[in-house]
Amino acid sequence: MKGSIKMKIVTFAAIKGGVGKTTLAYNLGEDLAKKGKSVLFLDIDHQCNLTQTYNIFEAEGTIANIFRQKGEVTIHHVKDNIDLIPGYIRLDNIEKDLETKSFKDMLLYMWLEDNYESKNLGQYDYIIIDCHPDFSTATRNAVIVSHAVISPVIPSEHGYHAKFNLKERLEELKAETFDYKTRESFVTAKLFFVGNMIKHNTKSSKELIEALAEEDDVIGFIPQKELFNRSTMDKISLPEMKEDKVIYQHNKKFFDDLDVTFEEIAAKL
Repeated sequence: MKGSIKMKIVTFAAIKGGVGKTTLAYNLGEDLAKKGKSVLFLDIDHQCNLTQTYNIFEAEGTIANIFRQKGEVTIHHVKDNIDLIPGYIRLDNIEKDLETKSFKDMLLYMWLEDNYESKNLGQYDYIIIDCHPDFSTATRNAVIVSHAVISPVIPSEHGYHAKFNLKERLEELKAETFDYKTRESFVTAKLFFVGNMIKHNTKSSKELIEALAEEDDVIGFIPQKELFNRSTMDKISLPEMKEDKVIYQHNKKFFDDLDVTFEEIAAKL
């Protein structure tokens, strides 16, 4: 499954909240779909913000059943080229119940392998996974199945340090999770960062840009813009906003810069 030539699995992860993780995942998926790519979203954040963006409020057939290892998992067709497996608001409780299980980090891997044909998962160009801002069991599951992990970094006192925190945790997971026969790690994902919420003419943003500018794992910057925050709140993606000629003309540089960033991200995957 992970070795599929066509499909790319991308996880959006962060150690702390409020960095625009879900909004970035949502808009990248929408952008890829607008370009004709087939996208499956997996919402493993128990806040379920991505799920609610598509007006799905389900308690049955959710991502929870993957971690329970029982029950049907429903794939919802939410828009042209976009499907979604909805989140579950008590997924954190299920994670706690799994703490003593030796295979707890491999549940998503096993589900994808077991259901690749029956769920026709090979039809998707991208599986995009939105995680809770932590490095808990669900996030570890997502990292293990992924080709790439993308994490937003924002201008703040702890924003830049969070980058190294996530790097260390990923390396630890890589060392802990491996095939006992081949000694090869199940973690093969490349880790990338996106500078987000960049403000013009502020010290913190300038310092962040300078710190990230020479680093190979940084694949773009997204300026601070209310449109970005509004997209998930208003349930209208940035690619959809861009189709409004008035909105586009008033925010042309933002949209053009965002297009470049999304193209850079897609090229790295």
